[in-house]
Amino acid sequence: MLIGSGTIGGTCVNIGCVPSKTLIRAAETLHNARATARCAGITATAKRTDWRSTAPHKDALVSALRQARYIDLLSAYNGITYREGLAHLVEGGVEVDGTSIPAAKIIIATGARPAVPAIPGIETVPYLTSTTALDLKELPRSLLVIGGGYVGAELAQMFARAGVEVTLVCRSRLLPQAEPEIGAALQRYFEEEGITVVSGIAYRAIRKTEGDVSLTLTRDGQDVSIDAEQVLITTGRSPNVQARGSTTTVSPSRQRAPSSSMTTCARRRPASMLPVTLPAATSSSIWPPTGPSSRPERTPNGDNLRYDNSAMPAIVFTDPQVASVGLTEATAQELRSFRPRVDDRSRRGAARSCRTRRARSHQARGRRGSGRLLGAHILAPEGADSIQTAALAIPSEPYRR
Repeated sequence: MLIGSGTIGGTCVNIGCVPSKTLIRAAETLHNARATARCAGITATAKRTDWRSTAPHKDALVSALRQARYIDLLSAYNGITYREGLAHLVEGGVEVDGTSIPAAKIIIATGARPAVPAIPGIETVPYLTSTTALDLKELPRSLLVIGGGYVGAELAQMFARAGVEVTLVCRSRLLPQAEPEIGAALQRYFEEEGITVVSGIAYRAIRKTEGDVSLTLTRDGQDVSIDAEQVLITTGRSPNVQARGSTTTVSPSRQRAPSSSMTTCARRRPASMLPVTLPAATSSSIWPPTGPSSRPERTPNGDNLRYDNSAMPAIVFTDPQVASVGLTEATAQELRSFRPRVDDRSRRGAARSCRTRRARSHQARGRRGSGRLLGAHILAPEGADSIQTAALAIPSEPYRR
């Protein structure tokens, strides 16, 4: 039984990867025309004529993929019954529209929603999120992007290339989960394209002004105000794990992420908890979380399978792309078993690069003195393609002994 509330297809096809990458590619065509000056003997021009036509083009692609990849596929699986409705966790299963559906085990895969930062006055400002920003029919003259993670970076560049004056602000630095050198290099590329990046700040307040939004922040001990026609909040995502209308308590785990066996912190037969399992979640933790003393429920496949994403590549679809796999240098240094060695090199001579891009890889020697690749981090055109080779060289669970 598959139970869904809302539009089928989830985040990726409806409000995430598909619509955002479609608009990113559209804005990229404008940039590529303007960037032909890098190549001798070639001249091109391009301009945005009607964003009201660009947005429906994106919507048509989303609708077609939703139908082909989700709705039409369900009928091909005889063992799956799909039911539309909001499910509430109850003892022994779930309840949908007053109907009880028994289930020995439940997988919660309800996705996430935009997280809103606790900035004083934010509730009075008509802000955009990564969802609503992709539905704009008219572009603002100026945009303030709050948050320097992958969503903020991708959308900031997309709107800037579409002709919007963009300012991006972030508390620490651009792409805080990436290698510092890569985030700094990407910021330089952003600034070349006219994007203003203000990092290392603290939010003070935000308010609506005459036709604009004004953010007050503190940087280097000084208060600064930044005005823009609209503001886009890209400060992370919050998981949809609330058990609405239910007395059942659900928590991902005591360490805020599922364990390697995909369990929550629910014990096997508690009085007030329903055994559930969660899909994988991004976590900064290196060692898999340890569960409670009594044995928790496992995934439907039993105890013999483990989830291991140590060699799972991650891509930020900016230009140039940021591609990563494995550990960062800082994380590797936290593991006392390793003495990381860093190889930092420029791809100045790479065939795909008209301009210098940076690539970093990290190698570490274990207790036994054998070298092994722990991570690789690339800033380059088509970095998503290049990172696949490094992923093959990273062993499963490289930080374990």
